[in-house]
Amino acid sequence: MAFTIPQKLTLACLPTPIKKLERLSAHLGGPAIFVKRDDLTGAALSGNKIRKLEFVIKDAIDKGCDTLITTGGLGSNHARATAVAARQLGLHPFLVLRGSPGPAADGNLLLNTLLDAEIKFISRADYENRDEIMAEAAEDLRKKGRRPYIIPEGASNALGAWGYFEAAKEIKSQIEQYRLPSFDAVIVPVGSGGTYAGFADGSDYYGLHSPLYGVNVSKNAAFFIDRITMIMHSFRQQFHYPKPVPADNIHIIDGYTGKGYALSSTDELETIRLVAGLEGIFLDPVYTGKAMHGLIGQIQSGRFTKKMNLLFIHTGGIFGLFPKRQIFAGGTDAGEFYEKK
Repeated sequence: MAFTIPQKLTLACLPTPIKKLERLSAHLGGPAIFVKRDDLTGAALSGNKIRKLEFVIKDAIDKGCDTLITTGGLGSNHARATAVAARQLGLHPFLVLRGSPGPAADGNLLLNTLLDAEIKFISRADYENRDEIMAEAAEDLRKKGRRPYIIPEGASNALGAWGYFEAAKEIKSQIEQYRLPSFDAVIVPVGSGGTYAGFADGSDYYGLHSPLYGVNVSKNAAFFIDRITMIMHSFRQQFHYPKPVPADNIHIIDGYTGKGYALSSTDELETIRLVAGLEGIFLDPVYTGKAMHGLIGQIQSGRFTKKMNLLFIHTGGIFGLFPKRQIFAGGTDAGEFYEKK
């Protein structure tokens, strides 16, 4: 069968701009850092998740589903984007979230509450069985007459990978249209692997020819190399993509997970302050703050040299800043309460 691009919904505000970070680049003494503003894909739909969901939710609608089930951490950007998109399309959101809600909802959890999403809170230990828990929830909903559709964590599967497969085409077009430099490297946060997998294949297919580096925000490099490879294999099987998975060509920059997923170190928060103060751009403490902290660390260690042109993919997540108000003010990290339960 021939390789074809599946249909999608139009939910995101695309194309998102590419901007040179003049003051941050000067502050570091080079290289030239550009940012792909995927935090501007929408308001409540902001971030990288909606690119994937455009393809995934189209499949759900085509199959006659009326309920979207997905999973993530308590402050999951993906869960929030799924809930927002569901309500915009007249669907019902059902979220399986890891953690305890605390005395007052904040950030993405607050938005999910306002959206009247149905939420099932589970422990960190139970989260290891999240796929089974979602399957059980789907069966319960079917008994109630609903037609559920399960979306994996981060919409990181073969179909979701199409979001960033097509984003590579968008970037290639912008480079040509605006005469941007050919980027010596593209840097992206990695939390569930789908963004990296789709972008890697799309870059190869559309001839972007920029090495792709992922900064993992949890787990370790080996875990994500395996996960990304699995998504890429599934992509080929499902859509008959003609090129093999590139051997030994998945680059994960390890060592910047800090205290762990959704937990923030002082250095990471200072990176967020630095970029906000120099560029008026807000990074988030879960994904882009850690990834930018990793990028700056790699610049300082000499991995990326002063004469290079780098593209950083801003995957959104601004609502994750609000639960961190105490630690920004010098207090404890609210994420410790959420994530250790």
